[in-house]
Order: sequence, then C-alpha cells, then structure tokens
Amino acid sequence: MQNAKPPFRAVNFAPVAVDRTDRPDGSIILRSRAKLPAFDPSLAALFRRAVEKAPSQLYLAERAGEGWRKLTYEQARKIVDAVAAALLERGLSAERPVVILSGNAIDHGLMTLACQHAGIPVAPISVAYSLQSSDLAKIRYITELLNPGLVYAADTGPFAKALAIAGANAEIVASSNSANLPGVTLFEDLARTKPGAALEQAVKSITADTIAKFLFTSGSTNLPKGVVSTHGMLTANQEMIVGAWPYLEESPLVLCDWLPWNHTFGGSFCFNLAQRLAGTMYVDGGKPAPGLAEITVKNITEVSPTTYFNVPAGYSAILPHLERDEQLAKKFFSKLQMIFYAGASLPKDLWERLENLAIKATGSRVPMTTAWGTTETSPLSLMQHFYADGPGVIGVPCLGVETKLVPSGNKLEIRVRGPNVTRRGYWKREDQTRANFDEEGFYKSGDAVRFADPSDPGKGLIFDGRLAEDFKLTSGTWVQVGTLRVALIAACSPAVQDMVICGEGREHIGVLAWLNAAGAAKVAGAEPSTPLAELSKHPKVMDHVWQALKKWNAGQTGLSTKVARAILLPDAPSIDANEITDKGYINQRAALERRAAEIERLFAATPDAGVIAAL
Repeated sequence: MQNAKPPFRAVNFAPVAVDRTDRPDGSIILRSRAKLPAFDPSLAALFRRAVEKAPSQLYLAERAGEGWRKLTYEQARKIVDAVAAALLERGLSAERPVVILSGNAIDHGLMTLACQHAGIPVAPISVAYSLQSSDLAKIRYITELLNPGLVYAADTGPFAKALAIAGANAEIVASSNSANLPGVTLFEDLARTKPGAALEQAVKSITADTIAKFLFTSGSTNLPKGVVSTHGMLTANQEMIVGAWPYLEESPLVLCDWLPWNHTFGGSFCFNLAQRLAGTMYVDGGKPAPGLAEITVKNITEVSPTTYFNVPAGYSAILPHLERDEQLAKKFFSKLQMIFYAGASLPKDLWERLENLAIKATGSRVPMTTAWGTTETSPLSLMQHFYADGPGVIGVPCLGVETKLVPSGNKLEIRVRGPNVTRRGYWKREDQTRANFDEEGFYKSGDAVRFADPSDPGKGLIFDGRLAEDFKLTSGTWVQVGTLRVALIAACSPAVQDMVICGEGREHIGVLAWLNAAGAAKVAGAEPSTPLAELSKHPKVMDHVWQALKKWNAGQTGLSTKVARAILLPDAPSIDANEITDKGYINQRAALERRAAEIERLFAATPDAGVIAAL
C-alpha cells in the first residue's frame, strides 16, 4: 500500500460556495455566494492606510551592492507625496500621462505611487521594447498612442535610444543620467518638492473610475493594446484576493518578487498586495533566464518569503538550486505558507519536485494554488482557495465576479464581468474594445475551460487551452494544444523548458521545443554554462527527448496526442518577437509565425539529422 502524503501546512482559506445557472442558450453563469466587501476608492487610499497601520514597517527593499536599500512605509510616504506634488505642478493627465521605461526598482515603485496620488495615469512599458528591439517599433507606437508628458528611466544610459523617441516631446526624469543627456530632471530633485493643499485635493478627487494605469498586452500582433485600468478595478481585486485567502491578514507578508511591473501579475497583483497588507516586498532583480536565476537564488538565501509568486518557468529555473542545496531549501520553505503559480499551467513534475522539497525541508506539504485572469481583469477573476493534490484546477469565481461559460465548438469559452474588469477597454481603440466584449458586457477572454466535476461547480474549473491555438489535423481530429503542451513538457523533463505544438493541416503532430538550460546540461553531463545551441545538438539530449516521446506515444491511442517529430531549438524564446511574455507565457501563434522555417523542416518528406522522429 502506498504511504499517505504528509499533511498540508495549515492555511486559512475562505470556504467555497458557487451558484450555477444554466441558460436556455447553452451558456452557464457561475457566481460566488459570498459578497465582495467594500473596497478603497483609490490606490492612494490603499497605500495611506498601510502607512497609518505600520509606519515603521519595512515596505520596499532592493539590492545595493551586497546589502539592501530599504524604505519603511513612513519614509516612502514622504517621497511619494513630494513626487506627486511635483507631478501636479506639470499639468499631466490621461492625455499626457507618465511612461516608465525601466524595470522593477524602488524609484519605479515610488513614481508609480506618486502618479496614483496625483490622479495621473502611469504606463510601465516592457523593458524588452527598449533594450531588445532593433527598430524600437513598439516604443514608437506606444508613444504615438499615449503622447506622454513625462518619461522616467532608472538610468538614461541603457535607455538613451528609447528616450530619444518616447521623450521627444516630454520631460525626461531619471534616477541617474549616465548618458549625460541635456535637460534631464533627476528623480531626487522631484523628491525635494514640498507637498501642499493641491496634493490633498488631488487625492480626494480620485474615484473608482479614475484611470490608474495603461497596461500593454503582448499579443500576436506587433501593436500591443493599452488596457485601461482604473483605481477601483485594482482595489476591488485586492479585496477579492484577501477575501479568498484570509490567511494573508494573519501574519506579516514578506515577498521576494521579480515579476515585472509592466505586467498585470507583478504590477497589479503583487505590487498592490504588499500595500493592501502593509507587507514587505524585496525587489528581486533576477528572472528565469541563464545567469539571472542565480540572482533570485542569492536573494532567497537572505529572504524567507511567506507567500511566493512565480510562473512555471521561474520555478523550473530555481528548482535545481533548491534540490542541490539543502540549507537553501530549508531557508526558502521555513516561513512559506503558500506557493502560487500563474501565467501557464504548472507541469506535474515541477509540482511533485516542489512538494517533495517542501516535505523534506519542513515535514509537511506547502499548499500550491493558482488563479486565472488577464490584464483586462486586473488580473484575477478565478481563484483556487482550497487544497489541491496536483495542478490543473484554476479556481472558482472571485467575490463579485460573474463568470459566463459560452459554448464554442466542443469547448466552453470563459467570459467575465465585475468591478475588476475594465469597462473602458483599450485606450483610443474603440474597435478593439467592441470586439472583445459581448452584448451583456462580459469580457471575451478567448480562453477555454471545463469543469473539474460537472456535478459540483465548487470543485473549480480547469484551463482547456486558448480557442485560437487549437487546430485540426488532416484527419479532422482536433488537437487540444494547451493540455498537450503541459503533458509533453512534463514527459520530457528536465531537458525541456517549453514548446510549441505544430501540425495544423498536417497528418501528424510535431513540436518545437525550447531547452531548459540547467536540465539539458545535466542530461548531457555538460557544464551549466553550455550554450543552448550546443545542447540542442547534443546526442544525449536528443536521445533523452526521443526516448521521452517514444514512451509518451506508447501510452496514447490517437493521432491527436501522439507526437511524430520534434526539433530542439538552439535559442530561447524571443520577448521582442512576442514569442514569450515578460512573465514567461508562450504565445503559440506568434512563435508559429516566427518559426515557419523550422516547421517546414519538422514536416519535410525526408527530415534532416536535427529532427527527432518519434513515430
């Protein structure tokens, strides 16, 4: 008889109670029976409440050499008020907002808060658009769309080219002017402004409908959409989060977080959560990429988070370090109450490795949860607030959110409306706004879901892929891309980081696979620093994937899940080409368009030596 798993670390989750209404047209409405509590009218009120609650509490910390630069809530409030007063003097508005080009940092956070106190929208832009683009086309497009009145960058040096475009008709503010650009205002000079009555009036004037942010989605086109995020959307979502996870209010929150603030996960969920709970956020300068995951590892040797947020690619990057270093694992899990993943489904092997590490380090399992949402829903609309024995379920409707499941072929599209969902849609793009909302005002996500248990909506919904990603083989058989992709990544562990499923209009399925640098190097018996291009051709790595796919195929019964061929890609997915978002989610459609040549190799009548044939 198999031994029972150790118990979960006790966490106070809200009870699950979901009402289901089946409509005559085949659609299904789901709602939580619990009511959404009142929420703050503005993010300024949210932050000021935290200051009043815990003025001496550490709020933000970031690396400064071997130590940390730290700010308490009281210290942060003084800078925020000063910068907000300076912004008000400049007459900025929704028609002349603030744009932020650089990544997560204390001054970035303070500038964001200052905008939110002044009632001025802020638009944090993906760093990749400035630093990894050859033509800066997205910076040009965003600048034309927003017409910013002020542009901030941490340092003018790396961002000089982007600033020449974004700051052409705007004031440039920087924490450091290493490029010696003329006319640059230093952030520290803004922080010397004396706040007065105008600031207090501005704070009082902010309502739930005041625009807080323009957040740009990364889609399959080259022109990202600017989602209008209001103060009320963002503060309502915070009450939904705490309402589902009341444990968060029972002890001080400590985050060590890298998730980019230009994205709704990092910038709307995590950043605002610290303020909602008067918690501490250590700004992690790492990310799931070779050479940068080590930064995260260094940080968690010094910081024990109480809740940890990441994407599957992030967990994949740090797991080898946690598995090698028992003391690091004990430090990481010592105060951890919950592990959260989003952006993509967590492969089963990663779940099991995290669970085994937690058991080894603490003697118990740490609850692992997830949620579902989009930039348009700021971000959470479904939340998992119950214990789970494995990945798959993405949650039940948040407090105050109506979820509509609409038949689409053999699937159900999820649509949502509620106080967290944008009603203003996409900035200056009425055509896109109309196209993405139905006649009842539900946001059409394009994501498919299914019930974990059709007889009990309280058991949650399971992500069932993107409607636009699924395709048919020549046999007419549908390929369920989302489900298949997660299963194949797990089957090829630890060598494969992510993959694109190919085969639309073909007889068989093929995959283009990106390697996990650490995992593939381990399989090859090579140095961790071995380039991906070399690992993609390594006989041991290719054989590992071949064996994994052969084993996978042996357990399948139809062409809709069997994989005929695979190519191991010699590079990483490109953020600039929209193959991957800042948080690690693969854009299937964009990758297929960019990798057209590899797809032709994949399905050639006579495949070359770099193609793995598994059927």
